[in-house]
Amino acid sequence: MRFPVPHALKLFAEALPRPLYLVGGSVRDFLAGVPLTHADWDICSPATEEEALAAAGQTGLRVRAVYRNTGTVRLQDAEGTEYEYTRFRSDTYVRGIHTPVAIDFTDDIVRDALRRDFRANAVYFDIAAGQLCDPLDGVRDIRAKVLRTVAPAEKVFGEDGLRLVRLARQTAQTGFSPDEACIAGAARNAALIRDIAPERIFREMELLLHADARADANGPYRGLHVLQKTGVLKELLPELAAGEGMAQRADFHNYDVLEHSLRCVLYSPPSVRWAALLHDAGKPLCFLRDGNFHAHPQEGARIAQDVLSRLKAPKKLISFTARLVALHMRDFNLQMKESKVRREIVADYALLPALFALRQADFSACKDDLSPAPGVVKWQRILQRMRGEGVPFSLKELAVNGSDLAALGIRGERTGEVLGELLAYCIQDGRRNTRAALVKHIRTLERNQP
Repeated sequence: MRFPVPHALKLFAEALPRPLYLVGGSVRDFLAGVPLTHADWDICSPATEEEALAAAGQTGLRVRAVYRNTGTVRLQDAEGTEYEYTRFRSDTYVRGIHTPVAIDFTDDIVRDALRRDFRANAVYFDIAAGQLCDPLDGVRDIRAKVLRTVAPAEKVFGEDGLRLVRLARQTAQTGFSPDEACIAGAARNAALIRDIAPERIFREMELLLHADARADANGPYRGLHVLQKTGVLKELLPELAAGEGMAQRADFHNYDVLEHSLRCVLYSPPSVRWAALLHDAGKPLCFLRDGNFHAHPQEGARIAQDVLSRLKAPKKLISFTARLVALHMRDFNLQMKESKVRREIVADYALLPALFALRQADFSACKDDLSPAPGVVKWQRILQRMRGEGVPFSLKELAVNGSDLAALGIRGERTGEVLGELLAYCIQDGRRNTRAALVKHIRTLERNQP
């Protein structure tokens, strides 16, 4: 079998006194015909971590970290590719806790396979021998594109709550379908996700929401539906899950609030996935509180901030997502006057590409309509007109600056006030942005000062 094993691993396998195996995603993806562009190189062997360290030293692999309690060694080759070596072992868990409470190192590959999550991830490739080892019949699952747990699903998910999200993430990334027992076992253990560190959950959700980088365009949508079906979504994002079954106006929407949100992710580009998922998170709260959805952008922005904060997301992502959610309904009925649209375009100029992408995804998710969103078309037309006029989109683009104002006797706090008024003056007609026209306008402003 011509498995594309990195050269560094071939050398490592030759130096190790025991057989070295590739296992997990790289073997699964290779057998499924998926390019290994984003492969996670997980390797394992009965050899001790000391033997692994010695072999790494002989072959020039850099040791990044050693975790002796789990028999794990993180390695890196000269090209920067990283590998995670783990000694064969069997794990014992306290229900739901991600970290095993007891580890028993073993020479038995079957026992090592049984500590994993899904049979499709428990296929081993002997690097030196160039042969597969399939102790749990995982190759059959890979060919059938199915995810079955290595042991009864109740036990597998009960051992490690993080597997609840990993199930959805791997469904998203691989296109494999969990079998009924897998879904049922996850559903019975859904509450265990509460015991998992938020940072780990966020990382899995990030991979799920961007699974189309490794699979097909439907990947994130497919993974989110697994979270919904197993009840894990209700545990992770109860504000969003509350929209399930909540009807919307039939003339605008084919779907309930939750399904619309999931479809918005389906139609969105990677840059706005979190905003697409959470853009209507305020609707359930508003409907239950007010009997309508009117305030949902503002409430949704607050909820998006709360959700991402409790998942320990990066601060930039939190503020970016909350701002997009707050803005996504601006001029939804196309009644906003051009003068106000111009002001809003300048106020959030840096966010416009992301805002347009979110509004297009929101429009498409209503009735699976891929035609240009009318609101986006209107704003882009105005934006193009503004650019043609030479409208300044920031104070730096004005034809005058603070030094020019100082020469006219304007200093201190008044400088910022005047520059702001000049920007507002030019927003409505970019042809006003000349030094002569602005100096004239400044004199008019100062004459009218109380």
